[in-house]
Amino acid sequence: MSKTSVVGVDLGGTTVTAGAISGDSIQNLCIRSVSAQAEKRVVLDEVFDAIAKVFDDSVVGIGFGVPSVVDLDTGVVFDVENIPAWHRVPLKAELEHHFGVPAYVNNDANAFAVGEHVFGKGRRYHNMVGLTLGTGLGAGIIIDGQLYCGRNCGAGEVGGIPYRGETVEAFCSGQFFPRECGMTGETVYNRARAGDSEAIGVFESYGRELANAIMIVTYAFDPEAIILGGSISSGFDLFQASMREQLKEFAYAHVIDRLVVEASDTENAAVLGAVALYVDATRRR
Repeated sequence: MSKTSVVGVDLGGTTVTAGAISGDSIQNLCIRSVSAQAEKRVVLDEVFDAIAKVFDDSVVGIGFGVPSVVDLDTGVVFDVENIPAWHRVPLKAELEHHFGVPAYVNNDANAFAVGEHVFGKGRRYHNMVGLTLGTGLGAGIIIDGQLYCGRNCGAGEVGGIPYRGETVEAFCSGQFFPRECGMTGETVYNRARAGDSEAIGVFESYGRELANAIMIVTYAFDPEAIILGGSISSGFDLFQASMREQLKEFAYAHVIDRLVVEASDTENAAVLGAVALYVDATRRR
């Protein structure tokens, strides 16, 4: 990719970020708002506008991470989170028609996992899981060096597993903090950084809950490593100790002793993850 570039696109509920990557570095980046409540075509045109700002003749492909279920054969996305009009969008076909290069579309948590495997801390591992800790809990799985998505792009979505009368996501994502103390995760984080003992205690409680999700992942997939991303991962040092203590409840001490759990330090991880979707797909061909 030294003489060519790939565009990575990360679509959120209120913004779209597009970046042109050559090698391991971002050459150009565009972040713009999207009209989340607008009609399907309006949002699509806004996405195209962001891509166009970083697109040039060196671009050989597009990778696109989207918070939704994706038909990986056709590139159709369904029920995109926070964008009601994107109930069913043939995104791959739209991108390829508009820009004239191959496009690969996948779930954003899958993009994070393969991005860490290609560009980040996951490079060292053939079998790893990426967990995104944000407003929700997402998961992406790398098996034998390749992204595993399942039949319907939903493999590894541990957030939906029933747990304590609700789901794992309700306790292991940003939803935990209002439930625990009536404050947002950002507020609790800022207070913890300022030395507030109550806020620090909330993060310690979060670490114990997250450990239960990590145990579920480990029982199911037995990975070498679990890499944490998303906004909550920036507080890893606040919950790492309690997480590790709770992990001692795992039935097989040898397995947990060998398991690596780290927070991502990859800058622009979402865009790099989207680019990695292209890299992963072209490796398979």
